[in-house]
Amino acid sequence: MKQLLVAIACAALLAGCATPETRIRNALIEAGLPKPVARCMAGRMVDRLSLGQLNKLRGLEKLRDKKANKITIEEFVKRTKALQDPEILGVVSSSGVICAITR
Repeated sequence: MKQLLVAIACAALLAGCATPETRIRNALIEAGLPKPVARCMAGRMVDRLSLGQLNKLRGLEKLRDKKANKITIEEFVKRTKALQDPEILGVVSSSGVICAITR
C-alpha cells in the first residue's frame, strides 16, 4: 500500500513538471492534430506566446468533435479565431502552415 502511494505521488510530481511545450503538444494532439504537426507547432508556439496565451490554447482541446479523431489545420485555425486574440491567431496560422509544409 505504501509503495502504491509513493508511486502515485511520484506520478503527480512528474505530471506537474511537464514543460509548457509538452503540455501544448499534448493539448494539440487532444484537439485532433496529427502528432508530427502538433510537435512542430508546440515548439514554435512556446517561443512566441505568453503563458496566458498558451493556457487559452490548451482550452481548445475541449472543442474537439468527439466523433472525429483528426482535424485539419484549417479547422484548428478557425477554432482559434474564437479566442479573439490576434497574436495567438497569427502564431497558430503561421506555425500551422510551416509545420504542415515541413511535415
